[in-house]
Amino acid sequence: MDETVQDNAEECVNSFSDEQDEEIGLEESSDDSDDSTEAMFLDDLDPLWDRLSDPSDDDWYPEVTPRKKKRSGLSSVSPSPAKSCRSGSPASVQSGKGKARKSRTRQSLPFSKSMSEEKWRSADEPDIEPTQPIFRPKNTPGPQLISTATCSPLDYFELFFTKSVLKTIVEHTNAYGAMRQEGKKKPWEDITITDFKSFIALVIYMGVLKCFTLTDYWKTSDLYSLPYPARIMSGKKFRRISEALHISDPKVDAENDKKRGTPEYDRLCKIKPLYEDIRDACRASFHPFQNISIDERMVASKARNGLKQYMKNKPTRWGYKLFVLADSLCGYTWDFFIYEGKAKSEERKGISYDSVVILANERLLGSGYKLFVDNFYTSPKLFRDLLRKKIWACGTVRANRIGHSKTKAPRGNIRWFREDDLLFVEWKDKRDVLMCSTFHKAFNGDSIKRNVKGADGVWALQDFPVPPAVLDYNKHMGGVDLSDALIGYYTVLHKTKKWYRSFFYHFVDIAVVNAFILHQQMAKMKNQKPLTQKAFRETLVRQLAETGPAYASEIVRPTPSTESHLPKYLNGDSTFGRRKCKMCPFKTPVICATCKVHLCFVPKRNCMVKWHE
Repeated sequence: MDETVQDNAEECVNSFSDEQDEEIGLEESSDDSDDSTEAMFLDDLDPLWDRLSDPSDDDWYPEVTPRKKKRSGLSSVSPSPAKSCRSGSPASVQSGKGKARKSRTRQSLPFSKSMSEEKWRSADEPDIEPTQPIFRPKNTPGPQLISTATCSPLDYFELFFTKSVLKTIVEHTNAYGAMRQEGKKKPWEDITITDFKSFIALVIYMGVLKCFTLTDYWKTSDLYSLPYPARIMSGKKFRRISEALHISDPKVDAENDKKRGTPEYDRLCKIKPLYEDIRDACRASFHPFQNISIDERMVASKARNGLKQYMKNKPTRWGYKLFVLADSLCGYTWDFFIYEGKAKSEERKGISYDSVVILANERLLGSGYKLFVDNFYTSPKLFRDLLRKKIWACGTVRANRIGHSKTKAPRGNIRWFREDDLLFVEWKDKRDVLMCSTFHKAFNGDSIKRNVKGADGVWALQDFPVPPAVLDYNKHMGGVDLSDALIGYYTVLHKTKKWYRSFFYHFVDIAVVNAFILHQQMAKMKNQKPLTQKAFRETLVRQLAETGPAYASEIVRPTPSTESHLPKYLNGDSTFGRRKCKMCPFKTPVICATCKVHLCFVPKRNCMVKWHE
């Protein structure tokens, strides 16, 4: 009987822990799940030893009390492999019975409240300031260019889309286009690098000037009449290049498709050449300053493939997820990688740990960097490992990991505790803010202004104490968000049926924004006024288009002028040589002698006058 009651209590504890994890306001992905081993790594536990013995840091887990009502069937249901990686706590994993379940329940037991309160200290108690990092970057921070060099927007852009990159894309596009047109009446006409530059110019132009559909850019009606796209390239040719656009070798794709379902299959094969080139160019053209941040980025898409993710708290909920390291000062995308799904390798420690280790590479960056991350990444294991590599870190912490007190405290209240090199600090603002840092002091006298409603109903600014970790986090965590904002203003992303083309457009976005940031940094070094991003993009479009053929548009309405527009008959016989009118569905033997446009010139249909109004 006692054993039955104990089992019921254990299952209630686990059920409550599950519901706590589900209520955490974190950004979630439908595919990036952490298993219990990953969660133990994040809590700095040994997955083999700590399941068999008492964990050394039980106070990482939230205080819970058994519920009276038991959730049915949870103890016998094994976790889905698609569960979010942000469900976090080892107590949320329900699998197996007997000894395995007992050991699992043991590690999820709450710490005592008295022990928790004993650890916390007030802001009045002094804290020892940790050793500050000595900044020794691998290269001089900033653009890796000659400081006296004068570069145009095209020069900056070609640091990312080099001649070799363009040549590779053109070759693969021609090969794929020829394969698509095989057996059809019209064979594929090979495009050149010049054609592809004109294509990219129009892609960037479409990000500056938005139309609902691509065909709108070549319309001749009164509402549109945009002469620029037609001068660069015909709409038919633009669509032809867009439909045949291919980044990888079609033969390599075919070989890779045969490996589908095997460990050798490469899910990113169709974008791999450009993907690797852009990453290398981003790292080679710029070196970050001391403050850097890592966060996720979503590339919008609803394509049906395994790469697509869902993150409910992101502005873009559906799409492809990228992990990005950006410079906190200027928002430069220094490195990134595409999330392919949960890793099958047992040696990995979970995507929240692995993503930081992959991006924050001390061999490429150097030492003394200050890394800022959100509560998805923050863990004792990660921060201690980074510190060994001489990379200091600061980030927000999940509320259920340090057992913060739920008792009411006045706004601005600060309490903290330290475990070796790790500082944990709780600050009361409108809501509780929990931070972990390896280079901050708990409190050094800083304050922040907040607009507070007084007892008399009057709003007034008041000063509240604030930990330095919170101030620095708010100042330096927004590197990826700044990059996303710069991309979002004039994004070139188009709707497409092919997932790899979505990545091509995003790579163009990264290249343009990084090129613009390089332009800003170089202008700052020379004490010059930089261009705005809009002016930078407009100049880049002109420079890319100048390398391409100038197409004379015969379908664009001319601007009003004093020049005479006289009608001219195609043939002496008005019934011979008639052509379709540009203004109506009828045919006409009349052409404008100046514009070379066929127009009706009869009393009932005086299209000649309407066209030139």
